Amino acid sequence: MATYEYLCLACERPFEQRRSMTAAVDVALACPACGSDRVRRRFSFTAFAATADDPGSSATASSGGGCACGGACACRG
Repeated sequence: MATYEYLCLACERPFEQRRSMTAAVDVALACPACGSDRVRRRFSFTAFAATADDPGSSATASSGGGCACGGACACRG
């Protein structure tokens, strides 16, 4: 199971839904707020911070790069 982000086109509220990764994208889904079936899946960006003792981490990941806001972006101000 994976968590996907959706946006209701009727009431413009975002919501999340856990669905099977093998489920077809066009399977009917209703907005939990208004019940409309006019929903679109949104792109989501997830940032992961790796630690030095994480065997899968790289120097870039463990140095805090990649935003949210660990640096390497323009939002830090």
